[in-house]
Amino acid sequence: MPSPLSADHPAAQPPGRGKVDSLITQTRRLKGEVDAVRRDAQDDATDPRGRWQRALCDLALHQLDDLDAHLAQLRDGPPAPPPPPQSLPPGESLLSRVGSAEWNLLTDEAFWSPELYGIVGRDPGTPPLTLDELPSLVHDEDRPRLTAMVTGCLIDAKPIDGEFRVVRPDGEVRTVHMMGEPVLDADGSTTSMWAVLRDVSELRRSQRAVRETRDSLHPRRHPAQPEHRIAAEPRDAEPPTWPGPLRLPHHPSGTLDVAARHLPAPTGSPIGGSWYDSVELPGGDTLLGVGGLTAHSPDVTSTLAMTLGALRGMAMSGAGPAQLLSWLDQLLDAGDAPTLCSTLCCRYRPATRTLAWAQAGHPAPLLFRDGTGRRLDAPDGVLLGSTSGAAHGQAEATLEEGDLLLLHTDGLVPAAGPDTADRLLDLAPRLVGRATAQDCARLIVEEFGDGDREDDACVLVARVTR
Repeated sequence: MPSPLSADHPAAQPPGRGKVDSLITQTRRLKGEVDAVRRDAQDDATDPRGRWQRALCDLALHQLDDLDAHLAQLRDGPPAPPPPPQSLPPGESLLSRVGSAEWNLLTDEAFWSPELYGIVGRDPGTPPLTLDELPSLVHDEDRPRLTAMVTGCLIDAKPIDGEFRVVRPDGEVRTVHMMGEPVLDADGSTTSMWAVLRDVSELRRSQRAVRETRDSLHPRRHPAQPEHRIAAEPRDAEPPTWPGPLRLPHHPSGTLDVAARHLPAPTGSPIGGSWYDSVELPGGDTLLGVGGLTAHSPDVTSTLAMTLGALRGMAMSGAGPAQLLSWLDQLLDAGDAPTLCSTLCCRYRPATRTLAWAQAGHPAPLLFRDGTGRRLDAPDGVLLGSTSGAAHGQAEATLEEGDLLLLHTDGLVPAAGPDTADRLLDLAPRLVGRATAQDCARLIVEEFGDGDREDDACVLVARVTR
């Protein structure tokens, strides 16, 4: 595929081969070490912890395999022109999980790499599908998502970054991650669209295996555990719930109208790992946060209480979100039992209407403005408790009066369903018409409250007001 160039950006030069070769060597060494750990893990099918350990190692190996292949592509530079379709070798290799495409809007021509034909299961001798024909490959439930991504790219010049399922001619369903951008001419008009499509089916299956084996270690309700044991857990250790909207004191340049909701798991158990929080800090700043712990048992309430209390206490020091996550990571790492926690931490400064935020393996905040919504660009960050001494990046965004900020956890929709953020972004026209944050939170509960969730979930809505 030709290298896409926008009108005002020159072609990027490939990095030095020596640096990339070094990264490849490190990746392959790490693959060997992870594989050794996997072989050492218990292979007893009746042991839940052993199955969880092996599932985690398999997931890590899938990710390292992809990293190895992508680094090799980076080292070797742009691919040579593809061979004729009839010379495509049978079968699939690691590199065949990544394909590319370009659609020329001026000539209505389409280009598909041979790998993309393999991903979707089409005969490489047939013409590539146009953008109008592409939805015919996509699962019925995911077609609106693909249409929205392509429309946003062509009309609003938004980058594409999302997943959908394709149904191959033999009936097999594959999960594909698509990333792409519009190509603009000198006048700023869209002339074509390019995309890289990656088959992430195996990766998603590995992630589901990790989740299922993890849940087998921490069942939501143990059959032998008396109900009064759950009822006896301290009430102040549960996630906070606010019966009405939380009003923060008025600030000269604006304030926040905040509301949040906790949606329990379908089992009806009050024990869950998701949490939200908001507190006014010294000097008038506001701390906003949501997150989730991996454990699901009565013991999780004490960990939740510790996490929320520690986060609030450390925030009083004036530290930024990235520093707070680093400290919280050290605290969880020093605990008696290993704990993984995804967290989104924000600090809002009303004097400048600036939002500073950091994330640890968590979905980015959603910003709604003028009837539309978008994800904020996420800084680097990994799950708390996953890597000792991990650094977390920090990002900033300037908000405007009337803006709506939405923080959420991933449990709102089933793992096999549409992306949670995409579902929330679809509510943009209805959310911006609500008078208060409380009304917005109520709308979200109406949309997701009866969903077939696999886990509990939280949402927090903050509206910038005067």
